[in-house]
Amino acid sequence: MAEFPSPVWIVVLLVALQRLAELAHAERNARRLRRKGAQEYGAGHYPLLVLLHGAWLVGLLFAVPGSRWPDIWLIGLFIALQPIRLWIILSLGPFWTTRVLLLPKHERIRSGPYRWFSHPNYMLVILEIAILPLAFGAWSYAAAFSLANFVILAHRVTIENRALKRHADATLCAGAQRKPAAGD
Repeated sequence: MAEFPSPVWIVVLLVALQRLAELAHAERNARRLRRKGAQEYGAGHYPLLVLLHGAWLVGLLFAVPGSRWPDIWLIGLFIALQPIRLWIILSLGPFWTTRVLLLPKHERIRSGPYRWFSHPNYMLVILEIAILPLAFGAWSYAAAFSLANFVILAHRVTIENRALKRHADATLCAGAQRKPAAGD
């Protein structure tokens, strides 16, 4: 395990603090959404997702020698992705959570990066999980966690897409019931 305060410790600590702040924000939003009647989908996989991300970050302390300095360009790329992360969070506003929660009768958000991509956050996470270990030369580590992340994200995207489709169908049906028939 790398000794504190090595470069990998500093990077892991900074990323962990960011992620913990995001989790706190996400949980506040999740509690608020649940109070408004939001339904959660795929809750069973959520602990695995948290475990994967926690293990990815903490594992870097064991996988990377303490004396190894990161590649400045890859660390720069990782840092450059963070405003995109913020854009994603701000675009979803009070609906941003780390869980799949849908509020009845609320239309899907299609602003910010969601205008162009269905799941921009997952695209970002795919990049981050690969880039951070690669910045420290941990190629096999990056490959292993990228593969594990791919498996969990494939499952999660399936859950989310099904939930969004059910939600859209229910919203469409509710809207159709409220409209008067032609000629009325």
